[in-house]
Amino acid sequence: MELDEQVETIVEVKIPSMYRVIMHNDDYTTMEFVVMVLMNVFQKPKAEATRIMMDIHRKGAGECGIYSKDIAETKVAIVHQKARSSSFPLRCSMEKV
Repeated sequence: MELDEQVETIVEVKIPSMYRVIMHNDDYTTMEFVVMVLMNVFQKPKAEATRIMMDIHRKGAGECGIYSKDIAETKVAIVHQKARSSSFPLRCSMEKV
């Protein structure tokens, strides 16, 4: 007995969820440090980093970028590590887009 059936495999490609990384204002972290973090961790040019820093200062929070989950988690962790090593309480979070 021979089987002449062909099996068709359907592959679904799921687009990964994206996450918005948000930096939060506090009364202790310097504006210069926030700009430096935005430039070094998020690769923002100085003008854009300054604009985001002013959003954080004026509105209480600012968007640093939108990334896949793993990248967003890594960037949040790097921000927290840099802030702690510089004795700043800077907070960063992520939310699903």
